[in-house]
Amino acid sequence: ATNHSHLQLLIYSVSSWQCFRALCCKGPPPPRPEYDLVCIGLTGSGKTSLLSQLCSESAENIVSTTGFSIKAVPFQNAILNVKELGGADNIRKYWSRYYQGSQGVIFVLDSASSEDDLETARNELHSALQHPQLCTLPFLILANHQDKPAARSVQEV
Repeated sequence: ATNHSHLQLLIYSVSSWQCFRALCCKGPPPPRPEYDLVCIGLTGSGKTSLLSQLCSESAENIVSTTGFSIKAVPFQNAILNVKELGGADNIRKYWSRYYQGSQGVIFVLDSASSEDDLETARNELHSALQHPQLCTLPFLILANHQDKPAARSVQEV
């Protein structure tokens, strides 16, 4: 009976704390879970612009990422720590060095790019999908630049 009493007291304490927070808005907010993502795609696909938009930053004066950058993207129920990797030819060969610890992948492609660039993006995507550190993770494939006249539909991509 003693353990049952402690359990009731614990349940009462937890519900009292939640009620207190709801009514008074006092105390620290509960921690939001954090997820580590990697964002990849060719140069000019829109990775930096996407992250700037998600972080409510100005999209003016955006330059191509050389190397990598990390942004914490806050949402109401979680924080996404996004590691954006530069998409230039000389940087892509190093992408796999930054995959460890990732819990998801954002692959951004320019849906209005040339056939050659689209083929290069396709090859990079297939390489990422087959990589041992990424192959079991969720992928978001974002067909960016849909507002451009030359943009391909999702089906065409």
